Formats: sequence, C-alpha cells, structure tokens
Amino acid sequence: MRLINRKPSRSLAVVLALLPFLALLLAYMAGSAARLADNPADKLLPALTKVAESAVRLATEEDKRSGAVLLWADTGASLARLGMGMGLSIALGLVVGMLTGLLPHARAGLAPFVAILSLIPPLAILPILLIVFGLGELSKVALIVVGITPFLIRDMSQRAMEVPPEQLVKAQTLGASSWVLAVRVVLPQVLPRLIQATRLALGPAWLFLIAAEAIAATEGLGYRIFLVRRYLAMDVILPYVIWITLLAFCLDWGLRTLSRKAFPWSLTEPGGDAP
Repeated sequence: MRLINRKPSRSLAVVLALLPFLALLLAYMAGSAARLADNPADKLLPALTKVAESAVRLATEEDKRSGAVLLWADTGASLARLGMGMGLSIALGLVVGMLTGLLPHARAGLAPFVAILSLIPPLAILPILLIVFGLGELSKVALIVVGITPFLIRDMSQRAMEVPPEQLVKAQTLGASSWVLAVRVVLPQVLPRLIQATRLALGPAWLFLIAAEAIAATEGLGYRIFLVRRYLAMDVILPYVIWITLLAFCLDWGLRTLSRKAFPWSLTEPGGDAP
C-alpha cells in the first residue's frame, strides 16, 4: 500500500504528535546544559528546574508590592480584555457581515470600506488608539476590534453570499420577509462558519493584546513578559509563554467542541471543522 493511503492508528498518531515537542524539549535541555556548564549564572537558557520553581512561585506566592498572585492577576486582566475585544468583534462581524452579504445596497456602501480597513496594519494605528482612547482598557480592546473585525465581516459576508439562491427563492415564495430570510435561512448556516472564523482570529487577537499590553498596561500577560525582559528573566518569560499557549489551546478546543456539539451537521460540509 502506498504511503499516501496509510493512516496511523490512534495511539501512533498521539506518539507522532508528541515527537516534535519531545525533540524541542531535548534540544532546550541540551542547550541549557551546555550554556550552564560554561556559565552557571547564565540567564538565557535556565535549567528546567529553575523554570518550574519560578512557575510555582508566580502561581502561588503573593507579590510583595501589589499583594496579588501575579500569574492569576495577569491572566484575569488579559482574558477580560481578550473577551471584550473578541465579543465586540464577533457581534460586529456577524451583523455587518450578514448585512453586506444579503443586502446589495449595504454591500455597495460597506464592502469597499471594510476591504480598505482590512489592509491597514492594526499595530500601525496603535499609537492613534492610545492618543484617542488613552492608556486605559479601551485602547487595548479597540486594537483587538480593529484588528480582527474586518476579517470576520468579510468572512461572514462571503458565507452569507454562498447560501444557495434556491433556498432564498423558496423562502420568499412562502412569504418570508428579509428579516425572516436572515434569521431563519441564512443565520443557521452562517453560525458554524462564525465559530471557525473566530478560531482563526484568536491568534491575531492574542498578538494584538500582547502588543497593546507591552506598550501601555500595569498588569497583564504581555505586560509582565515585557517588564521582566529587561532583566533577562527567562525563568519568568518561559512560564508565561507556555501559559499563554495553553490558554490559547483551551480556547480553541472549546470553540471546536462547541462547533461539534451545536452544529454537527456542518462537519460534513466542505470547509467544515478542522482538527
């Protein structure tokens, strides 16, 4: 049998998935051991034991200055900003996307503007957002909204336009109004794609959040990473990076599970749920 037709068993798939992580871990351990052998005080590649000790300290001990457990305080602040930014972006993306996808007049008026807006690098206008909205929470949330909303709008608009015309014609024949068409015919077919688009937008959303926190914040995961980098505190940076990765994975897994539970029928469609 040709290799292209062979599929790994479930246990083999798990082993193959773990191999790159194991290789990366072994490479780090080898590099750390080599650097520490030359300089026991080296901070660039601290030993895994030191990284683990720092992670436990950040997650359990209160900060002497603020009295808060840093890891959980930073996590709460970052997730609150991410949640507000993603929530606003999803709402705007769904509403405006369906409008531009269903109504020709709305498409003629909004589609060019959204297309141009999507070409602007969000990080380039971060200084403008900081000037307009200040250094508080609003500027950070605004950066996430500006960064991912155009993508969601264009994706939802395209999905709305892909609804088979015969479905719209049949519904109108039965007396459906534009509102009924949007809510009863188009919306159920758009929602599964909205979840998939949100999964794709999570990566850029994290990027914009970390960038905003690095520039103007007093707490948050991005703020902490850029605060300690001046001290080359890799034993703090690495746990935070791993923790952000784990949070992102959990959010993606949650959205994927929601898609499977709420819209199992969509998984059989082309472009359906991906692992």
